[in-house]
Amino acid sequence: MNTSPKTDNKHICFSEALDRLSPIGLEEMDSIKLMNRIDSKYLTNEQTLLGILSDAAAAGYRVLVTGNERIAPYDSIYYDTEGLKMFYDHHNRRLVRQKVRTRSYVNSGLAFLEIKRKNNKGRTKKKRIRIPQEQLRSFSANPEACAYLADHSWFKAEELSPVLETLFCRITLVNPAKTERLTIDTRLCFKNFRTEKETSLQDAVIIELKQDGRAASQMKGILLDHRVKPVRISKYCVALTLTDPVAKTGRFKVKVRTIEKTIGKKLVTI
Repeated sequence: MNTSPKTDNKHICFSEALDRLSPIGLEEMDSIKLMNRIDSKYLTNEQTLLGILSDAAAAGYRVLVTGNERIAPYDSIYYDTEGLKMFYDHHNRRLVRQKVRTRSYVNSGLAFLEIKRKNNKGRTKKKRIRIPQEQLRSFSANPEACAYLADHSWFKAEELSPVLETLFCRITLVNPAKTERLTIDTRLCFKNFRTEKETSLQDAVIIELKQDGRAASQMKGILLDHRVKPVRISKYCVALTLTDPVAKTGRFKVKVRTIEKTIGKKLVTI
């Protein structure tokens, strides 16, 4: 996976820690349905993640393995209007909002147009349609994808253009009872197409816990043991804050400072 060497730093290798977790295949993972799902995000660093993975292995968590790989690279392109409506809806605390992106699952070669919709109860639903890999940065010539966007969002393809690319590596865990899934994103790098600025979150780690609201969460206890607390954070909004000096980003600058405190260093944009 391409990263930005000028803004990146040395990273911890998690291969040995992940080898201690039993594997789970994609088919079995996809069969896990969390009908009363609650999502929570957490922020930590790579050194703390080593301890979390060790405790997860001891608790019987399993790691998703695809193509014999326990770490999967992702490439996502966030789209927005010329005036950044989706970004400002989030910045201005609009409860009902949407984000539109394309995403490539690099190891499999699969790519999708994805529409994320958040309702006024804080729940997020995602709909997606498969697209050819070569349309990741522009799907406007795909009639089916354009129609899907118009049917499932407030936007039309001609209103949107690529704003930001996010590259990261993802680890996915599931608990023994199959009542929660955990996605762990590391090596997060961003490129703003409009300003041509690049940055990375260095050794910051973003964790998202998706759990069945009716079941107790063992992972919450593990995270608490490592002093990792819930945080509201958006990759798109943080990345745009770091790479667009003109956009109104005041609300998200607090998130940037939280990341810097977590990793113990300043984030650099080039």
